[in-house]
Amino acid sequence: MSPQIVVIGSSNTDMVVLAPRLPRPGEAVGGGLYFQSHGGRGANQAVAAARAGGRVGLVAAFGQDAFGESAIRSLLSEGVDISCTVRERGASGIALVMVDGNGQNCMSIAPGANELLAPAHIDQALSMIRAASIILIQLEIPYETAAYAARLAAENGKKVLLNPAPAHPLDAALAGCLHMLILNESEAETLSGIPVKNVEDAAFAAQRLRHGGPSNVIITLGPLGAWVCSEDWEGHMPAWPAHPMDTTAAGDVFCGALAVALAEKEPLQEAVRFASAAAAISITRPGSQPSVPRREEIEALMEGALVL
Repeated sequence: MSPQIVVIGSSNTDMVVLAPRLPRPGEAVGGGLYFQSHGGRGANQAVAAARAGGRVGLVAAFGQDAFGESAIRSLLSEGVDISCTVRERGASGIALVMVDGNGQNCMSIAPGANELLAPAHIDQALSMIRAASIILIQLEIPYETAAYAARLAAENGKKVLLNPAPAHPLDAALAGCLHMLILNESEAETLSGIPVKNVEDAAFAAQRLRHGGPSNVIITLGPLGAWVCSEDWEGHMPAWPAHPMDTTAAGDVFCGALAVALAEKEPLQEAVRFASAAAAISITRPGSQPSVPRREEIEALMEGALVL
């Protein structure tokens, strides 16, 4: 059965240290716990969508190394269609991630094969794109590839969701292709020029971003929830109460779960509530893909049967 959601993006292997606090420049902080997990915004969002109940395909580039091999096996085990992924000579993407005792993180990424995902690879995935209803893209791949994928998907009548992370100014041609822009506070500030410190700032920034082309804008605000600015509804969605252990992939989980709810034609307000519940569960667990909840957990939280 063809995927209903196609994710176009990155795959990384995360090298993670859970530390008491993040070091200052030139400082070493001891007492950390190290582990390795599968990550990368594209792969994270694909796994999040698959575990939330979606039929998912991933377009990504992997290196011809052990990290790429392991990532591919993991995606297959999650039921993600990887028939349009590519293997490139050299290394797969690597992320060095540090997480403090409050669950906040910082990271440095060596993109490896992710830099080699090209427009030609998007053309090779055209049949998968045409069969889907939602195309979800991020910017851990070359900007020109992401922009090309958005234009191609829009030309084929697909709803294009863009998570502009890492933040990059959007040209008018790309912005005009977007059904939805999903971004956090810092990304919203970069793209709108408006500092986003609270819900009121988010509302102002979202209006400016929506006037730039996207039909719908969602700004995620961590513990403050999310602000939604759309054709049908504008308002604040509170966050689910949760004690954060690791917030690394929370935005990716939100995007993947949101794509599933939209593919299932849920009203936007309910789709955001579903995505917010998924993200809340994810921050209570360490790791990127290991933290991603399954649909039954998300529904249990929404129904009050699960307390975080």
